[in-house]
Amino acid sequence: MDISKKDWKLFRERLSGWQENYMEGLVKAYADLLNDDKKPASEKFWELEKRIKEDKRHPGVIMKMSKSEAIWDIVRLIRLKVITYDDLSDFSDELQNEVKRILEMSR
Repeated sequence: MDISKKDWKLFRERLSGWQENYMEGLVKAYADLLNDDKKPASEKFWELEKRIKEDKRHPGVIMKMSKSEAIWDIVRLIRLKVITYDDLSDFSDELQNEVKRILEMSR
């Protein structure tokens, strides 16, 4: 399915907010890690470094945008729990149905 111009525009507008919310969750998880009094500072430091290195490649943090891949990107964001299906309520019914179809196929 080719994404409509309206949906493509909406996707581009929403992606940064979705990523910001996802990164807010990461920051809270990092804070919890750093506030763990049961672990030595060195362990917390190296664990944080490892997690940031992994997280910075996650689609919830950075994503190349391509109109031809937008539906697959949305599906991936849902599967990775960056967004929920409810976040698509302002998108066209056609896009929502296609995303739902893809998600159901892979269950």
